[in-house]
Amino acid sequence: MSSRKSRTGSKNGASRRPWRTWTRWTDDKLLDLRLCDLDLKLERTEPARRVNRLYEELEERGIHFRPHVWLSSEWFSPDASPGIAVPFYLAHPRLERLEQKQMLVVEGGTQSSCMRILRHEAGHAIDTAYRLHYRKRWRETFGRWSEPYPDYYRPRPNSRNFVVHLDAWYAQAHPAEDWAETFAVWLTPRSGWRRRYKDWPKALKKLEYVDELMHEIAGQPPKVRSRACPDRLSTQKQTLGEHYAAKRSRYEAKVPRNLERDLRRLFSDDPRYCNRPTAASFLRGMRKEIQSTVARWTGAHNYAVDQILQDMIDHCKQRKLRMTQAPRPSRMQAVILVTVQTMTYMRTGRFEIAL
Repeated sequence: MSSRKSRTGSKNGASRRPWRTWTRWTDDKLLDLRLCDLDLKLERTEPARRVNRLYEELEERGIHFRPHVWLSSEWFSPDASPGIAVPFYLAHPRLERLEQKQMLVVEGGTQSSCMRILRHEAGHAIDTAYRLHYRKRWRETFGRWSEPYPDYYRPRPNSRNFVVHLDAWYAQAHPAEDWAETFAVWLTPRSGWRRRYKDWPKALKKLEYVDELMHEIAGQPPKVRSRACPDRLSTQKQTLGEHYAAKRSRYEAKVPRNLERDLRRLFSDDPRYCNRPTAASFLRGMRKEIQSTVARWTGAHNYAVDQILQDMIDHCKQRKLRMTQAPRPSRMQAVILVTVQTMTYMRTGRFEIAL
């Protein structure tokens, strides 16, 4: 069993949670703590309020089913239980800061991003609750739900056969993800999906099927009523450090071979530029800006983009490259350069199946 701190009684007899000392710890000390010892609860947190908003959106569409929600190490919805696991770091600001430092992005950290993910996971939960993927037309529309899940996928950014909801063209990962992404677009208030996808015939057909199917099951009780909570946070024995080491390893980026050639299009080791700022210091100075911009426009994970940037900085330092142009045009070209490197990685690399 996970270790728990004892609870103390308040003056009116109600129990209250003692102050969590780990909120004041350094990152290094916090990383040695086990997940199960965080002693977190979902109640009265920001994610809990957003879950209530999800319930309101479902009610507005006539869907009375409510997926149950619990804290775990990652976002997911299990195959056998129609619920949603929410990552622990969203339950406390101190853990959000640690997530940001370890992964360079907090997935679901803003209201808009959290709602996008919750709608996606609600799609999985409703599919499980009503056994929708057993239907012949579901299979004809999205494919075989039983198709083996790949560890990685390579998306086609120009495809109009799939909706675009989460980053990295996630609908292309698997038929189950195609369903969940399509449901999320359908559920999103004021998404204007009929207008937005009017020139995407296959994607529009999927949205129309979701609309028809949701009207059919509206008001019906779910067929699967399990309230199981797999991988509940209180059962997670690994430390935060172990958790993040494994998580980062999934997003490691292999730098494309043409890095040397592309860097020398922008920087140089020619002696005539010896008084110019170094390329390494220039890239370090705009590292955060480049990382967030490229991640947003390419769909690659922030950590993967940052790895590519770090390799570029190291390469520039080793080759003693320096700037050849003024800062303003160099900034724009640096963003383009990292984008090209990231897109090359995306074509030759792989996106992990994450949600």
